[in-house]
Amino acid sequence: MERQLVVFGVGSEVFGVDIAIVEAIVKMQEITRLPQSADYLEGITNLRGSVLPVINLERRLGLQPSQVTRDTRIMIILLGDNKAGMIVNSVSEVLMVDEAVIETAPALVSSTHTEFVNGIAKIDQRLVLLLDIGKVFAVEASPLLPA
Repeated sequence: MERQLVVFGVGSEVFGVDIAIVEAIVKMQEITRLPQSADYLEGITNLRGSVLPVINLERRLGLQPSQVTRDTRIMIILLGDNKAGMIVNSVSEVLMVDEAVIETAPALVSSTHTEFVNGIAKIDQRLVLLLDIGKVFAVEASPLLPA
């Protein structure tokens, strides 16, 4: 069985998410900061009449945020009935991946962002880390988005 993944860059890593949860990929746009919010919550933005929370995925993964470039994108993610945006450095491609090349992340691998990875796809000579979007948008005390 094959899965279709949207592949994108964050820091020096390559990540992927199932295309079914990606509603749109838009150029960087104005984001309004929210006072006293989590450091990775960039703020909110108005996308086609809907106000959406936007997170900075680099900060969420514990990485040093980089400068916004012309390749920076906001990926609009569907989480049940909710939508949210996440800022990524670039979006490179959509790939068809056979589930046979997807492995669970090794338990011995540990970094600040492995808790957000639920698999690794081995494609040609590269590894694509599969992001667990539910964990990315979950907050310890209360979820960023309602359940």
